[in-house]
Amino acid sequence: DLEREQQSRYFLWAGLAFLLTIIFFVVHRIRIVGKKNVEIERQKKVVEEQKEEITDSITYARRIQRAILPAESFIHEHFPDSFILYLPKDIVSGDFYWAQKVNDTLLFAVADCTGHGVPGAMVSVICHNSLNRCVREFGLTDPGHILTKCRELVIEHFTESNEQVKDGMDIALCCWNRSTNQLVYSGAHNSLYLVRNGELSEFIGNKQPVGYFENAKEFSTEELEVKQGDRIYLSSDGFPDQFGGEKGKKFKYKPFKQLLLSSSTESTDRQKEIIRDTFTNWKGNYEQLDDVCIIGIEV
Repeated sequence: DLEREQQSRYFLWAGLAFLLTIIFFVVHRIRIVGKKNVEIERQKKVVEEQKEEITDSITYARRIQRAILPAESFIHEHFPDSFILYLPKDIVSGDFYWAQKVNDTLLFAVADCTGHGVPGAMVSVICHNSLNRCVREFGLTDPGHILTKCRELVIEHFTESNEQVKDGMDIALCCWNRSTNQLVYSGAHNSLYLVRNGELSEFIGNKQPVGYFENAKEFSTEELEVKQGDRIYLSSDGFPDQFGGEKGKKFKYKPFKQLLLSSSTESTDRQKEIIRDTFTNWKGNYEQLDDVCIIGIEV
């Protein structure tokens, strides 16, 4: 009996020791997990704060970028029958629209800079400033001369450092003399679309960007006389290149030009709605691929 009692005590103490060991490891594990959770929450909070700071900075950068775009009052005064569809992919954009008045001529353009988001926006500021310098500092009004000089300024800006940067922009640029109704166009990859009497004509610019390009040539110009009722369109490639539809394919240029033509009988405000709704419906649940910028003007 004494031996059994000793064995019972032995198993009891052994069981208690085993139980305490388990409890120790469980408590220790809970503490480790708790510390990890606290650290995870701390790191999560840090990341969220950093993300918020970055978002706030980019949002403020959007205000700065929007400030360099032509004012709505300028657009309404000089282009009363017009629309601008401006849909950045991110908070800031690599696309921008530009306009200047020189005596009796109006210069206007849609530009698509390398990249999108923050990198694209940084390039857009450089290209926008270069366009302004061409007109204000060098007194240029011919679109071909402007783009040729602008390319020189952009390359000059990027070659000031040791970094090899080949960024620049594609652009469609027009100079419209309202007294003579003469329109002069020059383009870098981006076309000019003209709708007259139910027909669409496309004027294709040079196949070279405003930026570094091997065997670059001076930009050419096209002169045309516009008539009352004509509609002029400038666009970046964001809409035609957008994936969507039932098969997830690009919208492409032919349907895009057909969209411009078919909606050209509507008011400019209504046409803007049609183009925007078409883009939204086509995109559906697909991610927006690039910035979108389209200008439409009725003469």
